[in-house]
Amino acid sequence: MANRADGRCLLSPGLKSGFDQKTHTHTDTQHFRQNACYPHIQDPASQRLTWNKPPVNVLVIRKIRDESLVEPFKELCRFLVEEKQMMVYVERRVADDATLSKDEAFGSIRNQLCTFREGYDDISDCIDLIICLGGDGTLLYASSLFQGSVPPVMAFHLGSLGFLTPFKFESYKTEVAKVFEGNAAITLRSRLKVKVVKDMLQRAGQQPYDQETQQQQQQQQEHNGLPPQGHTNSEAGKVTLQLQVLNEVVVDRGPSSYLSNVDLYLDGRLITSVQGDGVIVSTPTGSTAYAAAAGASMIHPNVPAIMVTPICPHSLSFRPIVVPAGVELMITLSPDARNTAWVSFDGRKRQEIQYGDCIKITTSCYPVPSICCHDLVYDWFESLAQCLHWNVRKRQARLADVSDSSDTEN
Repeated sequence: MANRADGRCLLSPGLKSGFDQKTHTHTDTQHFRQNACYPHIQDPASQRLTWNKPPVNVLVIRKIRDESLVEPFKELCRFLVEEKQMMVYVERRVADDATLSKDEAFGSIRNQLCTFREGYDDISDCIDLIICLGGDGTLLYASSLFQGSVPPVMAFHLGSLGFLTPFKFESYKTEVAKVFEGNAAITLRSRLKVKVVKDMLQRAGQQPYDQETQQQQQQQQEHNGLPPQGHTNSEAGKVTLQLQVLNEVVVDRGPSSYLSNVDLYLDGRLITSVQGDGVIVSTPTGSTAYAAAAGASMIHPNVPAIMVTPICPHSLSFRPIVVPAGVELMITLSPDARNTAWVSFDGRKRQEIQYGDCIKITTSCYPVPSICCHDLVYDWFESLAQCLHWNVRKRQARLADVSDSSDTEN
């Protein structure tokens, strides 16, 4: 079993998670007579959350700029503080909300809340459970607060879409009590570890895009082979940003009217150049977000994979692809790109990518343990049906008399 540093939460049986700073599936092998070796596939149903010690510190994340969530927020905090004797953490801007400040009846609860500010206070080592009130964006924001190990997340559907928020607030007391008792199903939602490296080529002592390099790349692409590493010195450059991303990394053409033209590398080898509006690199969780709108397949969050989806590619044959989790993808501007590119991470921290910069992406070892309402299979298909109306179609009527069918033999 694996536990957090304070020993409060465990996953069982035999499955490690972000709680011990490492994602791991059981890789014991079975040997057969032919000396073949086959990996044992971890049963997703065995991903369960139990508590080694009762949880004490609960982080409540509320969707801001939504007055309809003030009452549910107060109701949940009162329940956690008065009935469950929990230490509740909230953002300072939430606690300082004018509506809460004017509510004298809530004053005693408000004074017991622990507050923090994003980017200033580190609460990553003291939280046992996260409860989200809002939509999918609220869960994405909660994930961004923890750039290392992430506590279990319980998300209530109080937003617009709610694909990642399976719980209904009407029964919050019963659902929260069940989680505190333990033995809840867990979906380990993988994240992407992303680095933005500036001035990679100049720091490596190379000319960024000389004529010889352009000719070599063109020859490599014409032969459709896997070229050598070329200008992919991973030790060069200055890392200016490092993030854990739950949904996707989006590289696009920004305000320019020209095509985006970026090179995509996999483990140091040039795979292809993307000419279009941009490219999306997403997790299985993110495959139902922007990637789905761009024509990608939807992947269950338990599948260890990274999806690469072009945005409006100027090619009839550029289909989305899925690569194994653990490979390193790298995105740079192409030598003949007419403009720079822009990148965003789960829709935040948008910035410009210049010549010589690169974006390195791989699977993070810190997943987000998302608590299931029922189980990780049912919840996912329920979200597909309810939120995206997957495969909704008027049912074909049954024939009144089968003998009238034109393909029936006389």
